[in-house]
Parts: sequence; structure tokens; C-alpha cells
Amino acid sequence: MEELAAAAGITVRTLRFYRERGLIPPPRREGRIAWYDGHHLARLRTIAALLERGHTLSGIADLTAAFESGRDAGEALGLVEPSEETPVRLTPEALADHFAGQVTPENLAAALDLGYLAVDGEEIVHISRRLLDVSAALVGEGVPLAAVLAAGREVRSHADALARLFTDLLHTHAPREDVSRLRPLARAVVEAELSLALDRHLAQAHDDGPAAPGAPAPNARQA
Repeated sequence: MEELAAAAGITVRTLRFYRERGLIPPPRREGRIAWYDGHHLARLRTIAALLERGHTLSGIADLTAAFESGRDAGEALGLVEPSEETPVRLTPEALADHFAGQVTPENLAAALDLGYLAVDGEEIVHISRRLLDVSAALVGEGVPLAAVLAAGREVRSHADALARLFTDLLHTHAPREDVSRLRPLARAVVEAELSLALDRHLAQAHDDGPAAPGAPAPNARQA
């Protein structure tokens, strides 16, 4: 498992998470030894490429199931009918398992304040399967859950502003149109602009390179 994770450029924790979600097939076992091969590595590289293009782990799992069962891949990826966010019911233990011991009282309070979580009897309800999967994947890559939640709060404010912009645009210029038809158009614009922005920022980060110890930031003013 350690060798496969290293070859794929991911952590062992992330690899275990993918296995638990059924995103990669189980290894071939000989006694207590588990053997992974090129098929597993190719699957991990495909997952990485799909994640980079904005697909969620749930969508990738559906796509994998589609290929294995013969269903249409476009339907599995949500290209036929855009799907709404799906809430997830979890036990407290299952929630803790998703985030590797980082479900602290402070993080729980932040998630409840954001509206990501709600309590229903003895269960916890997460507002979105996609947000749950992405958050768990980020934590699996080593990003602290507190930082993920802080980023989520900032993303929420930008998302609200974008949603307001598109709904105002439609109400102003096409008031008779069905507002629900706006969803795929707005999503396409935001995904394209975010992709272009990531290209610019990643290129800039590559050009700047790591700063030498004690050196000022590239844009820092000289005294």
C-alpha cells in the first residue's frame, strides 16, 4: 500500500479512504500480503485527473460503477440531468471516521454555524454529500479541518455573490424564463472562470518558485 501511494503521489490515508469508498478494486492477496498492480495505479491517476477537472468523489464512484455495469457515463457524471445536493445522515462515529480525529468541539461548532451540519435525534445530517467528500479528501491530503472550514466560509460568501449576480441577470433581461434553467449556465461560467484563474495562479506560483529563507515575498516593498 505504501509503494502504491508513493507511486500515485498521494498519502496512505487517502489511499485507504479511496479503498473504503470503492474507488479502487481490492488488492490480490497471497496470505497476509496484498499485491497492487498497474491497474490500481492507473485508476488512481484517473481519479486524480477527474478531481483536477472538478468532479467529486461521489461522481467518480458513480462513473466507476457505470463503467463496470455498462451504464451511460454521461448520465453517471450528471451530464444528462444536473443533480441537486444530497444530504447525508451520519452517526457521530461515522463523522469522526471521515475526518481522522479532527472532529473537535471547535470544528463542530464552526460546521454547525456554517450550516454544513445539523443534529437530528442521535444522527448528524451533513447538508451535501459533495461537500462532505471534498472536505474529507482535503483532510486526507493533510489540510487541517479548521482550515477547510475557514475556506468554506470564504467560498460561501463568494458563491452567494455569484448566485445573486446570475439571478439578477436573468430577472432583469429574461424575466419570463424559468429560473431553474439558469443553474447549468451559471455553473458552466463559474467552472470555466475558476479553471482559468487556477491556471493563472498555478503558473504564477511556478514562476515565482519557493522563496529563499529570509528573502522577501516577490511583491514585497523594499525598505
